[in-house]
Amino acid sequence: MRILSVLICLFSLSVVAQPKAVLDKTAYQFWLNEPKNVQDKNPLIIFLHGRSLSGSNIDRVKRYGALKGIEKGLNIPAYLVAPQLPSGPWNPDKVDEIVKYVIDNYKIDESRIYVTGMSLGAYGTMKYASKYADRIAAAIAICGGGEERDACNLTDIPIKLIHGDKDFIVPLKESKKIMTAIQSCNKKAPVELEVVKGGNHGSVEDLYRHMDLYNWLLQFNKK
Repeated sequence: MRILSVLICLFSLSVVAQPKAVLDKTAYQFWLNEPKNVQDKNPLIIFLHGRSLSGSNIDRVKRYGALKGIEKGLNIPAYLVAPQLPSGPWNPDKVDEIVKYVIDNYKIDESRIYVTGMSLGAYGTMKYASKYADRIAAAIAICGGGEERDACNLTDIPIKLIHGDKDFIVPLKESKKIMTAIQSCNKKAPVELEVVKGGNHGSVEDLYRHMDLYNWLLQFNKK
């Protein structure tokens, strides 16, 4: 009986820890994962996927990225939202609609809101951080780039660009180009580029399965 009770308890905990789909509340459907230990105020991390996961089947968003990291056992001490893009480029206003919804309905520390994405989601990350620079504490963009016209809005945000040097889908020069544009606006801008030796467009996704990526984001607070 005692063993059965323990198994039931463990099963219940595993169920609670699963991401839940939030449908028809905002323009983008999204997954929401709550931290295991909810505090009075909690960080919020936004994950934006690449083009291959776009569509109307929200389960596709679990195929890689932050949700895959959680599936593999990561305990991220933050609320995580992972929206699905139906088609086209990411719309920063629709992403922010999700952020507002989560702020209104959960215990979010508004000084600790972060955005990260890869490939098309990396471009979306830079676009969102540019338009909502006052909201974002830090950003990580993996194997993507950004629009140079947005660069001067990004000079006050800690940004890490990560790119594989064997990426033949989105070349490394895309990350270099947006970093140069940001630094042209402000030489002291807190932007950095990490080049993954031998990394291709898909292999760098593995970074989402390790806490180092999330710890880098979570060290920053928006003043």
